This record gives sequence, structure tokens and C-alpha cells, in this order.
Amino acid sequence: MNVMNDKSALLDSLKIERAPIKRGPSPWLYAGLGAALLIAAGAGWYFWPDNSITVHAVTVSSEGSGGAAGSGLDASGYVVPRRIATLSAKIQGKVMEVNFEEGQKVKAGEIVARLDDSNYLAALRQAQATMRQAKAAMDNTAPIYNRYRALKEQGAISTDAVETQRLAYDQARTQYDVSAAAVKFAEAAEADTFVRAPFDGIVTVKVAQVGEVVAPSAAGGGSTRTGIMTIVDMNSLEVQVDVSENYIERVQVGAPVVIHLDAFPDWDIPGSVIAIIPTADQAKGTVQVRVAIKVKDPRILPQMASRVAFMNLPEKGATETVSRVTVPPAAVIANGKTGSVFVIGSEGKIEKREVALGLKTPNAVTILSGLSAGDRLASDNLDKLHDGDKVKVAETP
Repeated sequence: MNVMNDKSALLDSLKIERAPIKRGPSPWLYAGLGAALLIAAGAGWYFWPDNSITVHAVTVSSEGSGGAAGSGLDASGYVVPRRIATLSAKIQGKVMEVNFEEGQKVKAGEIVARLDDSNYLAALRQAQATMRQAKAAMDNTAPIYNRYRALKEQGAISTDAVETQRLAYDQARTQYDVSAAAVKFAEAAEADTFVRAPFDGIVTVKVAQVGEVVAPSAAGGGSTRTGIMTIVDMNSLEVQVDVSENYIERVQVGAPVVIHLDAFPDWDIPGSVIAIIPTADQAKGTVQVRVAIKVKDPRILPQMASRVAFMNLPEKGATETVSRVTVPPAAVIANGKTGSVFVIGSEGKIEKREVALGLKTPNAVTILSGLSAGDRLASDNLDKLHDGDKVKVAETP
């Protein structure tokens, strides 16, 4: 058995070891992989989600030419009254009556309030009594003086006696004049306890109440009122706006304007330029312009915010009119007198464009330059758009 095992081991040691033959991948494998990649790419292109931004589009509409009938300049301001008065007493005193409330109409000369006049009435009566006493003294000395003058002409009395009587009469007359002036002063003080309206108007603010102390100044103490009520002449309302000094040359006195109140944006109120205040605000770079309101309407109230559209005038040296268009406010990113819009070009490609802005209302913005009628703009998602982006235009329902 051992001999057989030794022979087997010897035969095994004589065997030649052959290395395995390495073969490259089959060309069919490469073809299969390429086909699989093409199929995957096509499926990805077909099924991959569309990441383009969806926007709604608006079409730019024409406003007309920039001739005299158009609006090429607008400015903001407020409705202000030219006649407004805070009524107060000329003297210090306690309020006894306040005859009007906010919103009520007053006529010129009407008594709107009355102060406590007890002290002033007592002083008036005292002055009147003194005047009566002085008049009685003058009335007593006057006939005596006249009689002495007649006797002097007859030579019956001396010149010294006549002169003494003249001095007594002059003193009595002077005392009467002084007391009469004191009566007038006391009457004026008594009249000052009545506060009267200086003009027709409407009460807008009622400050003082019955029982409070009022004075022309706060000298009476920290709780002393200086005014009683404020009245406004509603027929004197006008609009005051600040116009950039760069465009003030477009404003002319007497030129027509259109006024829009923020409270009533769709209401076109006719007006005209009253005056250009001949000074500029150094801090703001503006010039103040006064504008008359051509209509009287109870809806127009003091301090209402407003915008004034000045009828367009050609710029210096300009010979051509400029076409202006309007767009919805949602399609513009406004920044003062300029703004940005996103024009939708071919194949939905976005072009960011800078434009010059004119009149702004809640319904439309006038574009002075940078757009043409018929341009399509993105009207939403403006904060997500950039120049060169592609968008998907949503169908307007």
C-alpha cells in the first residue's frame, strides 16, 4: 500500500501546471451597456420634472403719445387747507361753555365757547360806577366854570378866581376821560370771555372741555390748555406736492392737472397749478407746488394722501413726442422714478429690463421709457426671476 501511494505522489509531482487563459469582455456586452444608457437618458428626459418657473403674462397697452394731453410727470403730496385756525381765548379763564362738536359747521362771528366772566364783569361794573362819578363831578364844575367866565368878562371877578375854577373843571374832565377808558378796557376784557369763529368752517378738533382752564400760552401750568377747538375752511382746500427739482421745469403755473386721492384712486379730480414755491428743499431735492382743486366735494378731507399728474409738456429742446405705455403694478418692481420688468421673449426666455416710471395708481403704472406696446411681461413671481431664466407661461383662466 505504501508503494502505491508513493507512485501516486510521484506522478502528481510530474504534472505541468497550466495558468488559466484570460479572455476580454465580449463586444456584445459593450453594445448592451450603451443601449441601456441611451434608454435611461431618454426616460430621464421624458420623465424628469420641469423646474422652470410658472408665471402669468400681461400685455403692455398703449397710453398714447407724450403730447400736451398726456401725463408725463406725477408727484405725491397731501390735501391741506389754506385757512385753518386753532381757536383760543385772549385771556386766561375757566371754560363755561363749548357750543360745537367735531364735524359741526360754524359761521363767522358765532360764539363757539365762553369763559367764566364773573371777575371781568365785576371789574366792568366798578369801572362804570367810577365813570358815572367822574361824569357827575365834571357836570358840576362845567356850569360853575362857564359862569365865572361870564363874570370875568363883566369885570365882576378876578382872573385868579376864573383860573382856579378852570383848573377844577379840567381835572374833573380828565378824570372822566380816564374812567371812560377804563370802562372800555373792562368791556373788552368781558368780550374776550366769548370765543368767536373768525370764518365759516367745520370743527375738526375739539380740545377743551367745560371746567378746564385755558390760556393763550401754557403759563397757567402744565394742565392749562392753550386752545379750545380747531376749525377748517373746507372751501380753501388745495393739494401741496413735492416735485423733484430735476423736473420742475415741466410745471407751469395755470397748467391743468389730474388729482388722485389714495382713498379714491379711480376718481379723476380736475385741478390746476396755483403757484411754484420759489425755494427748494435741500435735504429732499424737491420744490413745493400748490395745486387748486376744481371741485368741491365732502369726500375731500384735509391731510388726505394724493398724487398729482401734471399734463405732459415737452422737455427743453425736444422735437419728438414720446410714446408711453401702461402696465399693471404687479408687473413692475418699482424703485422711485425707475423700476424693473421681466419681458417674456421667444421660447419663454426672460429679459430683465430697466424702465422709467411715470404716474402710479393702484390700477396701472405709466412707463415713460423702456417698453413698447405689445410686449409681454411676467406679472407674478418676480422675486424668483433672473435675467436669462426660462419660464412657463400659465394660461389665464
